[in-house]
Amino acid sequence: MKKNLFLFLTLLTLLNSCNGQKTIGKSVNELGKHLWYVFQDTKNNYWFGSNGEGVYLYDGKTIVNFTTKDGLANDTIRQIQEDKFGNIFISTFGGINKFDGKAFTTLQPIKSKEWKLEPNDLWFYILGKKNEGAYRYDGKNLYNLEFPKHYLHDEIYPRVVNSFFSPYEVYSIYKDRKGAIWFGTSVFGACRFDGETVKWMYEDDLTYVPNGGTFGIRSIFEDKEGSFWFCNTWHKYIFDFEKTIKSDRLQYQKTEGIVNEKIFGGDNYIYYSYILEDSNGNIWLTTWDKGVYKYDGKTITNYAVKDGTKDVNLVSMYKDNQGNLWLGTPENGTFKFNGDTFERFKTK
Repeated sequence: MKKNLFLFLTLLTLLNSCNGQKTIGKSVNELGKHLWYVFQDTKNNYWFGSNGEGVYLYDGKTIVNFTTKDGLANDTIRQIQEDKFGNIFISTFGGINKFDGKAFTTLQPIKSKEWKLEPNDLWFYILGKKNEGAYRYDGKNLYNLEFPKHYLHDEIYPRVVNSFFSPYEVYSIYKDRKGAIWFGTSVFGACRFDGETVKWMYEDDLTYVPNGGTFGIRSIFEDKEGSFWFCNTWHKYIFDFEKTIKSDRLQYQKTEGIVNEKIFGGDNYIYYSYILEDSNGNIWLTTWDKGVYKYDGKTITNYAVKDGTKDVNLVSMYKDNQGNLWLGTPENGTFKFNGDTFERFKTK
């Protein structure tokens, strides 16, 4: 009798334990259309960040959609990253989530003016929430860092007070070859944090487009020659970080970039939102409505992106673990480069 009672209680405990393990996420048959960002983790799973539909996880066989019902702070996604332990971090309009493979938790930011830089830090932004400053996660705490006042603040601010984005709102974050962190802002140019100080640079043509309005520093990139690219193809920048140490701002020279009126459809130069280098050393530039450009150091080639016969607007570009190039779009899902063209990605 006691033996039977023991077995019964053991089974009951196991059943209760199993029932308590809630599986989160909804299995779906296909990806959504509003997929702005692509990310591949170290297990080679793909994560697709949407603009209002949460995030999709694709392991090569099944698709799981995670939303606020599963613990996301918001269904509008702006970044996806992974730490050295395999945790996934997702920046949303409602805050920054950590996913440990089982559940989402929302990190609670600590307001801070104390800037630090450690090798394993993760850096975040939440574009579109009028949120000034950047977020740094050191593995334990999330700090919302306030930028030191821009040296041109008083001159520039009156021109942009009605801007859609807050002037110091972060558009892009980039780590250069020396390990320093760059921040591209909506209006106030770009700054570089080397672990000691934050130094700024500002150029009108990087923020203000010729036909009016602001573009912001949407992309920062250091090429294999050590030159930096910002936002448009007109110039490249060579920085002197030794002189910068003794100055109140970044010290640099502007050099000729890519100017090609014929390739750029009558424009002398183009603005691009994303830039990266592929496995062969080619540079790729993503535009909103003119497709993608590849630059091999001598010639530049345009790749139109279409969904059927319809031209596709582009939000982002990503290079995965295998070197494949992906595009995020506002309403046409994602596209993958097949070696000749970018084609709509389908899981089936």
